[in-house]
Amino acid sequence: MSNQPRVPNLETRVKSVSKLRELVKRMDSHILDLEEFNSRLEADIRNSPLTAYRLGKIERATDEKN
Repeated sequence: MSNQPRVPNLETRVKSVSKLRELVKRMDSHILDLEEFNSRLEADIRNSPLTAYRLGKIERATDEKN
């Protein structure tokens, strides 16, 4: 018995390549969705009153040191 890998036939390769291309498209779409979600979260954090409070607290603390 040989342990040499066999090259799949053309039909199998074409199906595999097609499935992989579709998978890559779906992954790209999900990555774009995640990037958009991340941008929204960052905007929410920047516009948060809690963030403004914390930044003000840091500013006051540095002003007191000087």
